[in-house]
Amino acid sequence: MLASWYDEQGLAADVLHVGELPDPIAGPGEVRVRVTVSGVNPGDTKKRRGWLGSSMPYPRVIPHSDAAGVIDAVGDGVDAHRVGQRVWVYGAQSYRPFGTAAQYTVVPADLAVPLPDHLSDELGAGLGIPGITAHRTVFSDGPVDGQLVLVHGVLGGVGSLAAQLARWGGATVIGTVRHGNDLNRIDPAVVSHAVALDEDDPAAAIRTHAPGGVHRIIEVALSDNADLDNLVAANGAVIAAYATRDDRPRLPFWPMLFNNVTLRMLGSDDFAETAKRQAARDLTAAAAVGMLTVAIGDLYPLEKIARAQDRVDTGGRGRVLVTIPD
Repeated sequence: MLASWYDEQGLAADVLHVGELPDPIAGPGEVRVRVTVSGVNPGDTKKRRGWLGSSMPYPRVIPHSDAAGVIDAVGDGVDAHRVGQRVWVYGAQSYRPFGTAAQYTVVPADLAVPLPDHLSDELGAGLGIPGITAHRTVFSDGPVDGQLVLVHGVLGGVGSLAAQLARWGGATVIGTVRHGNDLNRIDPAVVSHAVALDEDDPAAAIRTHAPGGVHRIIEVALSDNADLDNLVAANGAVIAAYATRDDRPRLPFWPMLFNNVTLRMLGSDDFAETAKRQAARDLTAAAAVGMLTVAIGDLYPLEKIARAQDRVDTGGRGRVLVTIPD
């Protein structure tokens, strides 16, 4: 099969190879997916770079955890009727050496989720890590029906999906962006109220729409927003943080304590398997009824995978995907 891989960590252009590798074989309980589109995440590039001092977990790594494609073979114990089924894939390179940047990937059967025929491969490949992370930020502490949910970074990969899932779950969504000139990019059908963090008093602006405080806060930059979050949180609110810019954020401990705030931190690789499966079901269900979309940014062919990973590292708008040739 045609695949991309790296045998050492470093810059994308230096360590990523594209060439032929042996076709994988589905083992017991596994399916093999003929990949059409592979999704690139910041976690993929961080592993390749050796972020936070991480080392090579395996002698060779085929990157990327997310994808869409078609099951073309199954292992023992898997229903043979799944052959030919369109699926989206998550977790392919989570604690596993070989991900989705290849013509074939082999994963446990549960990680290949049926993709309804009317949904595109690009959408399917855009779910995975950001979608499951978004689902857990919204629903880890129970239903949100009737609640006020504040989503920071509402135009980002996780934030946009979290906002859509919260709306699907019956919440009223307040979204923030870093700059006022991004406010016109927000979908009012999803986000009822939008606030730019560069305005004079964003906490007051949020409180205008939530005079009693917000019940859930989806947090992409805990180190930046901790004080703001406490100012707008209702008593007993949950801050669900999936990222921070400073790896040792300072918190207003006593104000948060007296406000009975719960701080929940979420790392996607280590969610409970039952939680991942529920997230996958909900993501598919929401997408199937038109309540969930993914903003697609750049599409790169597999031979340009280094450029795709660099694009993720430098940020930008939309999901970065790699197309896999037949």
